[in-house]
This record gives sequence, structure tokens and C-alpha cells, in this order.
Amino acid sequence: MFAKELKGFMPKTKTNTKPGPPTPLNQSRSHQASGNPDSLAAMATATLGNLTAIIALLITAATAASDAPPGTGYTNHTVGGAAGWFFNGTANTSATNYSSWAATLTFNLGDFLIFNTNSNTTVIQTYNDTTYLSCTVDDAEDDDTSQYNGGSTQFGDKMTVAVPLTIEGPNYYFSDANDGVQCQQGMAFEIQVKHGLGLPPSLNQPPPPPYIEPPGPDSVQSPPVSDSQNGAFRCGANVGGVLCALLAVSVLF
Repeated sequence: MFAKELKGFMPKTKTNTKPGPPTPLNQSRSHQASGNPDSLAAMATATLGNLTAIIALLITAATAASDAPPGTGYTNHTVGGAAGWFFNGTANTSATNYSSWAATLTFNLGDFLIFNTNSNTTVIQTYNDTTYLSCTVDDAEDDDTSQYNGGSTQFGDKMTVAVPLTIEGPNYYFSDANDGVQCQQGMAFEIQVKHGLGLPPSLNQPPPPPYIEPPGPDSVQSPPVSDSQNGAFRCGANVGGVLCALLAVSVLF
């Protein structure tokens, strides 16, 4: 009886259920990894595989870049873009700023300049900066200056002129129409031609032989006439008169 009553007065022991501080994530993973050698080996293998793949990719990219040619082909450059190669006679100015247009592009050997224009203008190509600055071809040399007219003989005809780039270095272009006024008012530009792929076979041909004027009719010489000693023959006594005459005619002709 007393024991039962005493049991009722015994203090109750409380269980500590309060959670402790959380374990840091890195520490938890390190504990897991340190306790599992297979996991460490797997992680090392995966890391090594990724590094190998990255190195192989870099080597491939570097090789492709070193083997790439300086260009993939030749380019046709439309001079002035959509504005073309024109001069506004009313405003006394060129259709666009051709120097600004040329400054944005790269020109190589074998490329073409395409002049969409009309016969009111001219297309002059020169390698002589003196000729270029003078805006005229009056004192130009034949070996460094060319003029293209597109084959038109009528004033105002539309035409397209294709000019190949065959000389590396500075190339100059202008229109000398209106006594050079078009050139002075902006129809002129300079480009620097680079080597690129070099000249294609179609443009890499030797120059034609120099022109030789054929001799005139007065310089044609008459055939030599044989003298009586070298061209003569004798008719013997046994040769008839008619036969002798025929032989004489054959010698003359």
C-alpha cells in the first residue's frame, strides 16, 4: 500500500527531444565520401574524363583554325552599293560617298569591282596617284591607267562595268567626265588590294604581245626578175620554133 502511494510521488524524467544544430552540407558530404572509397574513385574518374574531353575539343578547334585558308573564294563588290556609280548633275554631287563605302570592305586579288552606271560617267582605273589626284588621264601612262566605257556609244545608256583586281597594293578609281568635275565632286576612291588567295588562272595570264603595224602597200617588194644570163636558155637546131616559144613563156611565168 505504501509502495503504491510512493510510486505515485516519483518524479518523472523528461526526455530531451530538442534537435541539435544541423550538420553542414559540405561536412556531411565529406564524411560520406571519406567513408566510401568507391565514391572518391568515381568522382576522380568523372573529373578526369571531363578534362580530357575539354582538352581534345580545344586541340580540334586550334587545328581547324590553323588549317583554314585565308578566304573561301573571290568577291564581286558593287561600287557604291545600291547607289551605284552615278553623278547628279543638278546637285553637282556624286550619288554617295565612295571613299566611305570602300573603307568598310576588304579587297583581294581576283575580286571584281562592279560599276552599275551609265554612259554619262567614265570608269578610270589607275595605279598612279598623280593621275588620280589630277582627275584626268591627259598625262597618264598606258601601262598604269585604263579606261572602261562598257561598250556604249550613246549618251545616257545604262551599263555595267566589271573591273578585275589584278595588282596588289593601292588602286585608284575615278570618273573624269565633265572635264574632271565629277572626280572633283566626289566620284573617286582609293582601295588597298591584298593578296588573299592570289590571282585565279583566268586572270593570271601573260600579257599579249605588243602590237606591230602591218606594212603598207608601198612597202611591198616586187618579185625579182631574172637577167638574161641566169634565166636564158638556148633552142638547139633540133628544137622546133613552137616548142622553143612555149619554153620561153614558161620561164617568164
